[in-house]
Parts: sequence; C-alpha cells; structure tokens
Amino acid sequence: MSTTNQNPVTRRSAIIGFSLGTLFFGYAFIQRVAPSIMTNELMRDFAVGGAALGSLSAFYFYAYASIQLPVGILTDRYGPRKLMSFAAALCALASVGFALSDSLVTASIGRGFIGATVAFAFVGTLAIAGHWFKPAQYAMLAGILQTVGMAGAIFGQAPLRYVVESVGWRGMMGILAVLALLLSALLFVLVPQRSQAQRKVETRSSVLDGVRLAASNPQTWLCALIGFGLASIMLGFGALWAVPWLSTVHGYSTTEAAGIASMLFVGWAVFSPLVGWMSDRIGRRNPIMIFGSMICLIAFAATIFIAPTNTAILITLIFITGIGGCTMTVCFSSVKEHNSLNCSSTALGLMNMCVVGSGAVMQPLIGWLLDLNWAGTMIDGVRVYSIDTYTIALSSLLVVTAGAFIGALLLRETWCRQVGFRGSFAA
Repeated sequence: MSTTNQNPVTRRSAIIGFSLGTLFFGYAFIQRVAPSIMTNELMRDFAVGGAALGSLSAFYFYAYASIQLPVGILTDRYGPRKLMSFAAALCALASVGFALSDSLVTASIGRGFIGATVAFAFVGTLAIAGHWFKPAQYAMLAGILQTVGMAGAIFGQAPLRYVVESVGWRGMMGILAVLALLLSALLFVLVPQRSQAQRKVETRSSVLDGVRLAASNPQTWLCALIGFGLASIMLGFGALWAVPWLSTVHGYSTTEAAGIASMLFVGWAVFSPLVGWMSDRIGRRNPIMIFGSMICLIAFAATIFIAPTNTAILITLIFITGIGGCTMTVCFSSVKEHNSLNCSSTALGLMNMCVVGSGAVMQPLIGWLLDLNWAGTMIDGVRVYSIDTYTIALSSLLVVTAGAFIGALLLRETWCRQVGFRGSFAA
C-alpha cells in the first residue's frame, strides 16, 4: 500500500474505495451495452432504422467522450470522491428521463446525460489506484477495473434481456436508476478523501499547462489511436450490433445471441488483469499491445468473413477477439508513464475520450452503412439487413483495428517507468 504524500488512508479504506469505483465502472458498462438487447423494442417504439438507432445509442458515447478531458482536469484538481458520488446521483435522474422518453429526441438526450454522468467512473477509479496503491500495481489494477467493467457488460447482455422480457425496457431503466442512487450514497460515504499534500501536488501546475503538456505529447495520441482501435470492436460491435448480426446471420434468438455476444466481454474480463500483471512482470508495454492487436484483427476478420455455423467455433472466435482487444488495458499505464504525474488524470481523460469515442463513431457508422445497403426488407416494423450488408458494415471495424496495430508498432516503450514529458519532441 502506498502512503504517498503522508496520506494516512488505511489499506482497507483504499481497497473499499477502489472496489466501489470498479462497481461504478461496471454499472457504466451495463448502461453502455443496454441498447444491444432491446434493439427491436427501441426501433419499434421510436419507429427508426439502423442509422437512427446507432445514433441514439451513440449519444452515450458522444457525451462520455466529450466530457473525458474535463473529467480528467476536475479529478486532478478536486479528487474522485465527491465527483463520482454526485455523478452517480445525476445518472439516476438521467435513467428515469430515458425510461419516460416518448420520442427519439428525448431518449437521445436522456442517453447523453447517462453517458456524461458515468464518464467519471473510469478516471476516478484510476485516480484512486494512483493515490493509494503502489505504482508497480497500477497496470494490474487497471486490468481488474476492466474486468469488472466487462462483468457489467456481460450482465448487460443475456441476464438483462431477461429483465427486459419481464418488466419491459422502461422498467429495466427504472431499476438501473435505483442502483445508481445506491452507488452514489456508498461512494460518498466510503471513498477516502485526499490528503492536503495530495491536493497541493495536483494543483501545482495550472489546468491549461496540464492540458497543453498532455495534448502536445505525441505518445499520448499514439496511445489514443491504439485505444480507439482496440476498443472499437467491443463498443461498436459488442455493445450494439453483435446481437442483431447473430440473430440475422446465424438465426439465434435475441437471448441466445446476447449470450454468445457476451463472450467478447468474457474474453476482456478474464484476461485484462492477466495482461496487466504480465506487463508489470516483464517490464514492458508495447509487445503485449502489438500481439493483442494482431490477434484481435485476425480473430474478428475470421468471425465476420468466415461466419462459422458451428456455435462452439463462433464462440471461440468472439472470445479470442475479446482477449486481443483487452490488451488495450496496458495503454492506460503507458499514457500515464509518458506524461507528468501532475497531469496524469488529464492525460488519461484525453486518451479515454478517444477510446470511448470509438463507440460514438463506429456505432452510427455501422448503422449508416447498413441503411446504405439495405434491400428494403422489414418484419414487424423492424428493418432486416442481409448477411452481405452486415459484412460490409462490420468490415469498417477491421480498418480501425489495423490502425491500432500500426500505433502499437510506433509507440515508444516506457519499460514500465515514469518517463514523463516536458514538451520536447526529441527521442
């Protein structure tokens, strides 16, 4: 346990604080993937097609991504406790607003507010890890955080579909609102407060200097490119289009498709802490991201182009895609090490803006490509897309994943040390 800056926080308090932060992040993923298991209900109730549904779902990512830089700045300046607690309370209100929506416009606004509020979970929890745990544990803790996030995504698939079938999608959103209120209270009461010494360290540089340093560092943007590419399949495919693709191409029921799609998140969940631990163990970041992006690219290409009819093979390919994608976790350690400690949350927020931005870009892009090549088939008021149409649309994910591979090849190795950045572009 780190006692940086003479902070008297006990190991037990730090673990509880980190655990609550991970639960908030897991909750954020439930909200993130929720539209994927109610695509038919949303398309029918709001009378929209794939492009409009993709945009509705992506409002979460628009808000989440756009607020990441302010989240990082605010966390550096004020700490995670009050920010996360207040954000969770606002999320409860936004969830109620989404549940009561009677038009695509009001639903999109509600979805956007949900994304903006849960945006505090990831950076806030990593700030807790940075405040009260040893630096050598950071990558592993980031992996554990991703695991809990993926557990939320898994719950947001088949299990949440059963909830939708029992109480409807509006009732399900009401339940999520109650959970957000409970999280808000726990975060406020149990997350430790920063010491005065920590506050001095984190406010020494001006806000604008922190943003300038993080944004002028080319390594920050390479990390962002890797994160965008490796997260795109999970957020663009798994969080929305996997279930309808599996139902159309392979003929699975919505519940069965949700269960199969969740294997993408299982791959992330199981291996995220392992790749973080392995990176710390070998003292390197880049080889893991290079290998992971290559595996992710190959496995997903086989998934959509071969489209195996054998369920076991299909599940295996989707699972391996998740394993490759989860190596993005190491990127958060790398971007932290490439930047000054005084602006580490700002750098994390800037990178995470691009990571989550992959969902904001890819979900509506895939929907637009589906509508562009739609043959006009409809069943019960819902558009049905052909296998070839899905293949064309989902191929866009391979392009950005290839970009992640290139970024990993270009990124400088930190050797798991804080190398920082002072504004020079020299090697």
